[in-house]
Amino acid sequence: MLYIGLFVGLVGSFLLGMTWLRVGLFNISGKAMEQWLKKVTSTPIKGMIIGIIMTAILQSSSAVMVITVGLVAARVLSFPQTIGIILGTNIGTTFTLEFLSYDLSSIIIPFLLSGLLFLLFKHEKIKSLGFILTGFAIIISAMRAFEWLATPLTQLDLVQKVLYLMNDHIFFGFLFSIFLTACIQSSTVMTGIAMSFLSAGIFPLETGIVIMLGANIGTCITGLLASIGAGEEARLTAYAHIWLNVVGAISFIPFIPYLADFSQSLTANIETQLAHASVIFNVVCSVLVLPFATKFGRFIIRLHGKKSI
Repeated sequence: MLYIGLFVGLVGSFLLGMTWLRVGLFNISGKAMEQWLKKVTSTPIKGMIIGIIMTAILQSSSAVMVITVGLVAARVLSFPQTIGIILGTNIGTTFTLEFLSYDLSSIIIPFLLSGLLFLLFKHEKIKSLGFILTGFAIIISAMRAFEWLATPLTQLDLVQKVLYLMNDHIFFGFLFSIFLTACIQSSTVMTGIAMSFLSAGIFPLETGIVIMLGANIGTCITGLLASIGAGEEARLTAYAHIWLNVVGAISFIPFIPYLADFSQSLTANIETQLAHASVIFNVVCSVLVLPFATKFGRFIIRLHGKKSI
């Protein structure tokens, strides 16, 4: 029970770090990006570029989806304008994983001390920088702690059974990842945990990719919750996000061995291999859908429009 408690505590720490990082980044650039989002989403390709940039800056596809749903609910954006943004968020969220795949242990103490110092200031920009630095230090600390915890945690009978099922039954791992990501509402946290377990040699890259694919579906819960009571077009935006991620993830399942082999050919670092796999998956899915974005939007309207709601 001690190790389970520590695991839950580390998940909470990771989420806290992501929240502080997101708050700091949003305070510095969020309002400006909302205005930007209103002006330059006239075509799917423009929307996708903006979605990539916003998600890379805010370090959260969920945050961008909540902003997008909010703007749709306020009738600032229309549902068709959101398709490109959704495609972009799926790519932009991979930037965080690429960054976290490097060994950044040496910056934990400097970032934490600097961040805590900046939090004492009243100036909004300096305080926001404090949130960013402190949040990032907490995230890196949590990931390193997950690596330490992974080995003793896997000695527990329950965890061994779960890992056995995940390694031998791909759909169990897939569904398990969807459920956990929906609970913690962050695909980055879920995939970050998988990266730590990979680094500790707990399971192979293929299992990590399954977890990453499931996390891409589980993260849709945030947009869906944000759309409740926000109007029909906001719901359509949430449904579009779900459909894109579900179809993309399921379509990639047969190609997991090939994706793993290709990712392994790019780098020897197993954490970076999973980060690269996430980039490849999200870029391929978004680029394939982009030419059909308008038709996809019409499909969502026909399927989930007023007659279906």
